[in-house]
Amino acid sequence: MTIRQRPGTAGATRLRAWQERALEAMADWREGSFLISAAPGAGKTRPALEFARTELACGRAGGVVIACPTAPLTRQWARAAHALGLELAPDADTPRPPRGFHGVVVTYARIASAPRAWTAAARGQTLVVADEAHHLGEDLAWGASFSQAFGESGRWLLLSGTPFRSDAAPIPGVAYDGDGLAEPDVAYTYAEAVRDGVCRPVVFVTYDGALSWRSGEDVIESSFETVLSTREAARRYRTAISTDLPDGLPRILGEANARLAALRAASHPDAGGLVVAADSDHARRIAARLREVSGVAPVVVLHQDPRAAARLAAFSGSTEPWIVAVNMVSEGVDIPRLRVGVYATAAKTAMIFRQIVGRFVRTIPGREPEPSWLYIPAEPVLRDHATSVETELRQIVRRREAEQGDEAELDALERRASERGEVLDFEPLSADVAPQLTLFGPAPVVPAPVVPALARAEAVPAPALAQTPALVAPADDGAVPLFERRAALRSRRQRLVAELARDRRVRHADINAEVNRALGIETVAKATVEQLERSIEWLDRALYSR
Repeated sequence: MTIRQRPGTAGATRLRAWQERALEAMADWREGSFLISAAPGAGKTRPALEFARTELACGRAGGVVIACPTAPLTRQWARAAHALGLELAPDADTPRPPRGFHGVVVTYARIASAPRAWTAAARGQTLVVADEAHHLGEDLAWGASFSQAFGESGRWLLLSGTPFRSDAAPIPGVAYDGDGLAEPDVAYTYAEAVRDGVCRPVVFVTYDGALSWRSGEDVIESSFETVLSTREAARRYRTAISTDLPDGLPRILGEANARLAALRAASHPDAGGLVVAADSDHARRIAARLREVSGVAPVVVLHQDPRAAARLAAFSGSTEPWIVAVNMVSEGVDIPRLRVGVYATAAKTAMIFRQIVGRFVRTIPGREPEPSWLYIPAEPVLRDHATSVETELRQIVRRREAEQGDEAELDALERRASERGEVLDFEPLSADVAPQLTLFGPAPVVPAPVVPALARAEAVPAPALAQTPALVAPADDGAVPLFERRAALRSRRQRLVAELARDRRVRHADINAEVNRALGIETVAKATVEQLERSIEWLDRALYSR
């Protein structure tokens, strides 16, 4: 098929300098894996899609499979691809896209459920993109199934903002040096992103003070400055994030709310705040305290809530001040208006910390990247994580060492303990805490990013593609992505089939079979947009021509 161009398109902003550099580095990449490590919010999706588009256009790739952690992320990828003239089928169950699509986006979980089903169709020239690749590990289910499914594919493009795992498991396709350091082919650090105005600077505000708790028959009082045993340090931390002590976390929630109110009053009226809670009960108690200090009930998003993704999306586009979430703030949660956060989860591994920080670094086009503020307990582990955020996003991945195993195990124990409630031999008694330190000093002044009006002009080779539809220029007219249009047509056809089946008093399957025979459609699932449109016209005539 020939490559079609639409003149005068401006559907995408100009590539950032680091994205141009990534594309230049990939220009001669022909086999094996390629790792792009870039700060959260820096825009890893864009160079991946630009590269896929170029490879499809010149015939070096015969198809594209993008794998990512969650179903909402598959739809984000499909929408971003549509803006660049690519049509991807999200949440796919096969690597063979429907007719009219250039490729598919799939979750790691779906691949893991049937890895062999992906192997045959993903051989040879299929370009495989692994988003948030740190979710993979060679000894873990997702990593093993990914390797099995795509072991015969020619190229893996790996994307990650945190190219390491807290459990020290190596990531498939990632190269490591002699010291166990991940070696990305392209790296773009958080510090560079802040310098370039691509990401917001984050100001970390630690809080500390006198904390006391009952441990068995003893009462222990300590601040975070005191070195304690692993067990008592964990109990100190749980005391610091307890909602039952008015001068502890509730006081910090008040401080954070005052900060958010000041930001909204000064220059950012729709600025939002996020509290990351330890579990569902903890989230509800935090929400109650926030309502007391702010006068407004916050949005609460729980991982077991089937409407969680919709609630997150609604909050992102609203002006509501606060959201409280559990396990819903990792990759793919894009809420650029977040400016204030409170870290109150029991998990303290470096990867989780960085994922949460990543929720506060995204910028808003046309606005200066003002700083965000994140309140954290002065727990030494968290302080270390905060200090390392501005360093290069490369982390030592060693064979499992005792102290690393202890940290991961402690996080797991804390999560399980919080889910089943406080254990009998531990009880938080009192807290008197206050913000103690702003790490890194005052937030730096960052110049506003340039937001150009026109898309980067891209020369597209002319050869026809044998197995992929025509690539169009980036969309600039607000057109609906192909997958959304196709889903709407299938839904409309389904309603018309049901109406005609009721009218004729036959089964839905009989009507579907009649339409498919009349129009030469193999199955509804494989129908193109054009076939769906013709089937709707056929059903309209059958229903209303009388």
